Amino acid sequence: MSLLAVKSLSLTLGLPLFSDLSFTLEPGDRLGLIAPNGRGKSSLLRCLAGEIEPSAGDITKARGVTLRRVEQEVPDTLRKVTLRAAVAGALADPEGEFWRVDVMLDALEVPEAVRDQPLGDLSGGWQRTGLLARGAVVDPDILLLDEPTNHLDLSRIGILQRWLQGLARDVAVIVASHDRAFLDGVTGRSLFLRDVGARSFALPYSRARAALTEADAAQGRQFENDLAKADQLRKQAAKLKNIGINSGSDLLISKTKQLKERAEKIEAQAKAAFKEVSAGEIRLANSGTHAKALVALSDAPIATPDGRPLFRTGQKWVEKGDRVVLLGQNGAGKTQLVRAVLQAITAGHAEIKVPPSLILGHSDQALAQLPPKATPFDLVMGFKTGDGPARGLLAEAGIRADLQTKPLAPLSGGQKARLAMLLLRLAKPNFYLLDEPTNHLDIEGQEALEAELLGQGATCLLVSHDRSFVRTVGTRFWMIEKKRLIEVDSPEAFFSGQIGGA
Repeated sequence: MSLLAVKSLSLTLGLPLFSDLSFTLEPGDRLGLIAPNGRGKSSLLRCLAGEIEPSAGDITKARGVTLRRVEQEVPDTLRKVTLRAAVAGALADPEGEFWRVDVMLDALEVPEAVRDQPLGDLSGGWQRTGLLARGAVVDPDILLLDEPTNHLDLSRIGILQRWLQGLARDVAVIVASHDRAFLDGVTGRSLFLRDVGARSFALPYSRARAALTEADAAQGRQFENDLAKADQLRKQAAKLKNIGINSGSDLLISKTKQLKERAEKIEAQAKAAFKEVSAGEIRLANSGTHAKALVALSDAPIATPDGRPLFRTGQKWVEKGDRVVLLGQNGAGKTQLVRAVLQAITAGHAEIKVPPSLILGHSDQALAQLPPKATPFDLVMGFKTGDGPARGLLAEAGIRADLQTKPLAPLSGGQKARLAMLLLRLAKPNFYLLDEPTNHLDIEGQEALEAELLGQGATCLLVSHDRSFVRTVGTRFWMIEKKRLIEVDSPEAFFSGQIGGA
């Protein structure tokens, strides 16, 4: 028996997000929910959790079924509560069932030192883990996860993936995520949410995506065939009409009418292939340079901001055309190395050298290069593009006209990420320094960024926790291990946890 049944569900919040959506959730299902930013994934999960009412349709839960939604951000009411207490607060009898809390935190490998700190003081990754534990500690029949890998490093993503794979066989999970490798690892079904005509496949993401592409292409071919058939019927009707009029045959006139009605019916029923409305273009530029090595590391010491040594780089070079990925556990020093290279480019560094011809394109994981009080229009105009072209470029990047001259705060994470990519393009760099560039980008944006980096032959040094992105983009891999920076042939051993420890 189904745990959950959705029938003809529609939701409009300013704009139509989805319509006539129907699917069922069976015990043990692992369903991936896929859609671009702002297209209704979170809203659908909130509908399923009973937090908002759909515009139309029905959601039916089996008798006695319990459901929990794990939100993306810590509610204000929990920010001053310790992680342990926040998890316990989800239980009906916190004192009598407190043992459940530590069992859950052990399963998610949460260190004791973290458990009694206020949620609001913890990193985004630990906050996300605490919210997951709070949702799962009550042993729900259905678990709804909204972007569960956001803010998690690769080791935590691996722990989450293994934990989900080890859940009781009858627990159903719906995962809304842009992390392609994670979706492939934890789901067996995929639902592609669309404003009209959502599609579902009993396959994990990558195989489902291929099936969706073929289904859309087949629908497109069928649409063209239907239109061609309708056009042929209209031509036949026109010929018969002329013959009928000249001969005075009522039978031919009647046949003409039937052919026209058949053509109209075919045209009315024909369905064009689905075309996703882009959230905004991502395009990059790559200026030339005669320098062979754009970054030269001479056994540079890398330390924490307060001066604690982390590792030494050894002798390393980033040459033209290299796309070097930094690998390492959280806290190993990846971001500190990026900052040291940034310092070398902007102010000089004794052990890190760059050529005078280097033109930097930099983006950090918090998008701190975007001043919050600036407007998108002012940022683009800083490149002397002119009024009209600036507005056009912003529109192409998915920034609506009414947001272009307002401070950045109202922009979504995805819009800010696309704006950051636009500014990188306008800088015309020949070296990209990227710290978590896929943060806030949906799958369309991730794939566009990948295509641009590859197509432009960009030289870059980057940090990413997105396994699909790393596999696609990286040509060289530097890993921080045992306080040294070493080069490895592939990221796969690090992804699997075989190497890369402290």
